[in-house]
Amino acid sequence: MADAKQQHERLPPVLTGKKALIVGVANEHSIAWGCAQAMRRAGAEIAMTYLNDRARPHVEPLARALDVEIFLPLEVRDLTQVDGLFASIAERWGGLDILVHSIAFAPRDALQGRVVDCPRDGFLAAMEVSCWSFLDQAHRAEPLMRQGGTMMTMSYLGANEVVDNYGVMGPVKAALESSVRYVATELGPKGIRVHAVSPGPLATRAASGIKDFDDLMTRVSARAPARRLVTIEEVGAACVFLASDYAAAMTGETLYVDGGYHILG
Repeated sequence: MADAKQQHERLPPVLTGKKALIVGVANEHSIAWGCAQAMRRAGAEIAMTYLNDRARPHVEPLARALDVEIFLPLEVRDLTQVDGLFASIAERWGGLDILVHSIAFAPRDALQGRVVDCPRDGFLAAMEVSCWSFLDQAHRAEPLMRQGGTMMTMSYLGANEVVDNYGVMGPVKAALESSVRYVATELGPKGIRVHAVSPGPLATRAASGIKDFDDLMTRVSARAPARRLVTIEEVGAACVFLASDYAAAMTGETLYVDGGYHILG
């Protein structure tokens, strides 16, 4: 694992001159943080958001470590904050090349229990934060990607298979992956590529609300062809590839970064 980490620290500068917005960094364990680090090492300039004042002390030191140029609060249900973020990007940068959407949320009463029992408000909140916010950000990023670009969002295996205790997030992630395919089709003529990335289970804050999540990680580690869990650095490196010219002919994909676990029956 040490060798793999060192390898990701030597990413080639394939994103030099690119400007990337990373949404969803909560702390140093976040998948979004793995993406931000990898893209910075690959040469991109970074804009980063934090959820609220309580989250800021955990995220601000990370932003300083990457010399982040734009660092603003973002609660995606507060459209005033969303307006301010994209206005700042337009003013400071004049354009955008990469969007990484790495946020998900469901109220505890919606996440735990049967999908058929999910309360309406809980379902709508999960869909708004985890799926619609990607569409909203893609809509706002489109006019800033005048020379083309890449948009990415984070999914999970539960979008396509029933995963114990994943609950309502399964249908929500399925909607997200479908949205990716439609947006990829609509924006492809403008040179904008759109992907979902589906990492294996990681001990992130978003995952902490899933019942028996430690058991899931143990099971995946034991059964995955790679016989281990993936790291946020590996997810970040995959996103660097998708944002680079090496992936210029790819769009609308769901890319699994899970040690091969998704191929098992």
